[in-house]
Amino acid sequence: MTDAPAPSTPYALVVDDDGLIRMDAMDMLEDAGFRTFEASDGDTALALLTRNHALIVLLFTDVQMPGSRDGFAVARETARQWPHIAIVVASGQVQPGPDDMPDGARFIGKPFTADMVHDHLKEILPDGQKPEPLRD
Repeated sequence: MTDAPAPSTPYALVVDDDGLIRMDAMDMLEDAGFRTFEASDGDTALALLTRNHALIVLLFTDVQMPGSRDGFAVARETARQWPHIAIVVASGQVQPGPDDMPDGARFIGKPFTADMVHDHLKEILPDGQKPEPLRD
């Protein structure tokens, strides 16, 4: 018996410059049934999205990161170029302003819990993109 995910397992991209928070978020998403890509800044995230957007159904991004794009910019660009990707933006220090978040994106405060993340994902992901553990 193998632990390899099924070919239809959806991917999530986790973007955070703090390695421990990024790993924690990846663990939460993997527990929810996703395979994950990771990036430590917005520029790397957009490069990964450009190459892998057909596989990715979820962007989970921090706001404050090094590089030329913060998480809000990554979220807006993702929504513009790849509208099929659901977006969750997280921050412990910054609240979104009126034009920061794209339509349909969710904001959660840090620290977040697995239950909090999973509840948001159940609401924003279409049924066809939900991994098995998130289906009711």
